[in-house]
Amino acid sequence: MNALQSFFTASFLGTPGWFWLAFIAIVLALLVFDLGVLHRDQHEIEMRESLLLYSGYFSVGLLFGGWIWWQLGANKALEFYTGFLVEQSLSMDNVFVMAMILGFFGIPRRYQHRVLFWGILGVIVLRAIMIGLGTALVQRFDWVLYVFGAFLLLTGVKMLFSRELHHPDLAQNPLLKFLRRHIRVTDEVHEGRFLVRLRDPASGKLVRYATPLLLALVLIELADLVFAVDSVPAVFAITQDPFIVYTSNIFAILGLRALYFALAALMHRFIYLKYALALVLIFIGGKIFLHGFIGKIPALVSLSVTFCLLAGGVLLSLLKTRSESA
Repeated sequence: MNALQSFFTASFLGTPGWFWLAFIAIVLALLVFDLGVLHRDQHEIEMRESLLLYSGYFSVGLLFGGWIWWQLGANKALEFYTGFLVEQSLSMDNVFVMAMILGFFGIPRRYQHRVLFWGILGVIVLRAIMIGLGTALVQRFDWVLYVFGAFLLLTGVKMLFSRELHHPDLAQNPLLKFLRRHIRVTDEVHEGRFLVRLRDPASGKLVRYATPLLLALVLIELADLVFAVDSVPAVFAITQDPFIVYTSNIFAILGLRALYFALAALMHRFIYLKYALALVLIFIGGKIFLHGFIGKIPALVSLSVTFCLLAGGVLLSLLKTRSESA
């Protein structure tokens, strides 16, 4: 009994092990409920369902932050909420890319949730690896935080003054070319499966083929890895606690994937969101360099500034484009 108690209370990356186990249990329960109950039958997700699903994930994230407040204190909770908000906001650009990838492969809407859902599992693993490496670097080399800060400042300035939207040519994507050269691929979606067994035209034998869903899944995972290069350092600039960094990342991504079907149809209206995100990156990056002059900026101030910038960008965008919704 004492050994079991020691296992649960032992510290892992500065946080008791049972905190990590509770988080993993919550995430697994959400994923099982999502796929096994809500989406057991593959169907086209409309905007209303997308918003309801997002509200559920968002509420769980808020409650988890409340639990952190109760267990670890107000400062940790505010850091969680700030990271939660920043990660969701910075990942919104990823919605454009996901929509582009799913459209490129002609994935019907009824099968898109399946691709996005299984993509979450890859995100959980990839973010754990990235955050683990980031934690090790920050703990070993203090100056890495200043590298993160400079990177965020440069990214924010570049985004603020950029006038052109970059639309990648997926047909020329090196990874996609590699996959098409080295594995058998069919152009049919085959009722939402990732792999199917078909007869080889040359030998007549049954062999495995990848469907467009699998190729879309691989490219979406790659896109998330690219976007994580911005978002992970941004959360590390808010807090260096790996538990807060990781949990805020995962809860934000769960909600954003649920919101995809509503956002994909509305993102063209958020014309000022890019500038709001740029200012958020500049603010977060600047915090690191201001620390030596004015001390650490309180978590409540960081959360308030981040929320006001993002809310202002969204509201201005909606007001500017309100005629488009008429």
